[in-house]
Amino acid sequence: MSLILLLLLFVITALLTLGIRSFANHKDLLDHPNDRSSHVIPTPKGGGLAIMLTFYSTLTYLYVETQVDAKLFYALLSALPVIIVSLIDDISPLPAKLRFSVQLISASTALYFLDGVDALNFTLFSLNGLWLNLLALFGIIWMTNLYNFLDGIDGYAASEALFVGVAAYLVFGNEVALILAVATAGFLIFNWHKASIFMGDVGSAPLGFIFAVLILNDASTPHFLGWLILLSLFWFDATLTLLRRARQKEKLSQAHKKHTYQRLNQAGFTHDRVVLLAMGLNLVIFITLYFSPQSSYLYLFLLLMVVLYSLTKYIDTKKAFD
Repeated sequence: MSLILLLLLFVITALLTLGIRSFANHKDLLDHPNDRSSHVIPTPKGGGLAIMLTFYSTLTYLYVETQVDAKLFYALLSALPVIIVSLIDDISPLPAKLRFSVQLISASTALYFLDGVDALNFTLFSLNGLWLNLLALFGIIWMTNLYNFLDGIDGYAASEALFVGVAAYLVFGNEVALILAVATAGFLIFNWHKASIFMGDVGSAPLGFIFAVLILNDASTPHFLGWLILLSLFWFDATLTLLRRARQKEKLSQAHKKHTYQRLNQAGFTHDRVVLLAMGLNLVIFITLYFSPQSSYLYLFLLLMVVLYSLTKYIDTKKAFD
C-alpha cells in the first residue's frame, strides 16, 4: 500500500474530524460530564464517524480493485447498522435492548458472510462445531461492547486501535488493519489529552466489531491467538472487571469506574500518562510477538494472562476495586 494513499487517508480523517467537531459545537452535541466521566467540561462527541467514513470508503475502493476478499468485505460491512444505531445513540440515547438487538443481527450477518467458524486450532487442542459459532457470535458482541467500555479517557481507545492496526500489519501483513490504524490516527491528534472531541459510540462500538471480524477471519490460522495477544489489554481488562463485579453481586448494567485504566487515572495518573504506560506495555507485547515463532503463541498467550492479572492486582494497591 502506497505511502501517499496512507497520508491521504490520515489527512481526510483529520479534516472530517474538524468538520464534525465544528458541527457538534454548533448543534450542542456535547458529552456532558457525569459520575462515570473522566472529563470535567462538555466536549463535542461523534468524532468516530470520521474514522468510519474514511475506513469504509477506502475498504470499498480496495474491494472494487479486488484487493480485499469478498467474504471479509461483506462481513466488515455488516457493522453498518451498528454504526447507524451508535450515531443515533450519541445524539439521543436509545434503549439498551434495541442496541443489543442490532448488534446481534450485525454479528450474525458477519458470521454468515465469513461462512461461520469451522475450527480454532491451538498448539495443544482444537475447537469446532455449533458451540464454537455461538461462542464466536458472543465474541463479536462482547468485543463491540467492551471497546465502548474502555473508551473512557482521552486517547485510549484511539491509541489502542492505532497500535493494534499497525502491529497486525507488521506481524500478519494485514492491510485492512493498517487502513483502520491510519484512519484512527487522523482522529487521535484531536482526541489526545486534553481532547477537543470524543469518538463517541459511533467510533468505539464499530471499532470493536471490526477487530472481532478480523480476528474471526483468521480463526483457522495461528494469527487468531496473535490478534488476541495484541488486543489483550482491552479484552482482559473489560472481562476481568466484569467477572469481579459479578462476584461482588453488583448490578452489571449500572455504570461504573472500576476498569483498570480508570482506577489508574483515579490514583493520580493523568490521561496521557495512563495511555503512554498502556502503549509502552503494548510495545513490549508486540516485540515479543514479532520475534516469537507461531508455534509458541499459545504459551505466550498464557504467560501474558498471568502478567496482566499480576499487574491488575498491583494496581489494586494504588486504587482499590471498590
